[in-house]
Amino acid sequence: MTEKKATLALNDQRSVELDFNAGSFGPAALDIRPFLGEDLYTYDPGFVNTAGCESAITYIDARNSVLLHRGFPVDQLAEHCSFPEVCYILLHGQAPSREEYDRFTESITRHTLIHEQMTRMLSGFRRDSHPMALMCAVVGALAAFYHDVLDVDNAGDRELAALRLLAKMPTVAAMCYKYSIEQPSAYPRNSLSYTGNFLHMLFAIPAEKYEVDPILERAMNRILILHADHGQCPSTTTVRTAGSSGANPFACIAAGLASMWGPLHGGANEACMRMLEEISTVDRIPAFVNRAKDRHDSFRLMGFGNSIYHHFDPRAAILRKTCHEVLSALGMEDNLLQVAMELEHIAMTDAFFLENKLYPSADFYTALILKAMGLPSSMFTVITAVGRTTGWIAHWNEMHSRPLKACRPRQVYTGEERRDFVSRL
Repeated sequence: MTEKKATLALNDQRSVELDFNAGSFGPAALDIRPFLGEDLYTYDPGFVNTAGCESAITYIDARNSVLLHRGFPVDQLAEHCSFPEVCYILLHGQAPSREEYDRFTESITRHTLIHEQMTRMLSGFRRDSHPMALMCAVVGALAAFYHDVLDVDNAGDRELAALRLLAKMPTVAAMCYKYSIEQPSAYPRNSLSYTGNFLHMLFAIPAEKYEVDPILERAMNRILILHADHGQCPSTTTVRTAGSSGANPFACIAAGLASMWGPLHGGANEACMRMLEEISTVDRIPAFVNRAKDRHDSFRLMGFGNSIYHHFDPRAAILRKTCHEVLSALGMEDNLLQVAMELEHIAMTDAFFLENKLYPSADFYTALILKAMGLPSSMFTVITAVGRTTGWIAHWNEMHSRPLKACRPRQVYTGEERRDFVSRL
């Protein structure tokens, strides 16, 4: 809906009348589409103050630290839902009935296997390859195995693509991990829950029976839910941009994986663990904290503060609770976990951290939980990508439920003016 209008006066005495496009709630956006007829466009590096789409999936109130999925507070979903239930909510907009949930989870279960040729394809990569590199390659290669899903305008085809991706991402993630540590892959077990099966594929070995720890299963369930979607972040925008061309959905998700890998996005939890490794022992913490307080020092404490929220990350409170549950169950012998807990204490009590709102973030607690589970830091972004897949699919499906428009941002050209070519050879 539209509300009041704004008039933009230009230097050449022209004026352009613009509408305000208001969502269901939250700030209204100035509709700049009339600029197209005036040979004008806006300059917003990183699109940090530009709405590139309308979406009914996730709402973020950065000022008040609110995160809603289809209107449901994320903390309620993390406390009361299974991850497939949240997947259903993100994809369909409403909580499922028992019949809908059973049918949805049954469909996912029947698509968890990966073609054996995919396993053989992995043998072409180095054993020390980063698992995210393997994930990008394997998920992109799925387009070659499921090229039948080509009609993105067909709701049934999009539903099938969504089920395949949700089902196969944990299998692919575990397969990439097992390859990187030179262990045989574990086949999915359809008798387990979504998160229980994921843990089984990550940690089971053929020589021993693996029993899923309910505390770790609950922790993994919350990690996946709390990373399921985060609005128009870099990876989701990448998926939407790739999808705007009508590209294969597996290729779009592979593009999202590549975008998520960076330390300014999903790779932040891995960067957080590398920072803990650099600090290494509790007695070295004061020196690093002092460096973090020095504005002339390039060192920054990773995992503290958030570039989105003005105060605290609403996901961090539940992950903090989950982190302490896991550490209580598994123990705190690891030096890096002791470093992390001391840093958490400092962040909660030190005036510098409190005044600058440098609270421990979702990335900080996610890193600690996965470290306590026994996973290497190279797997942290992979785990969060498994959770984020449902958000990517929901956004990809949403954009295809409307007339498709190719994403084509403008640029401010700063190169040479027109000139005639003269050979310099």
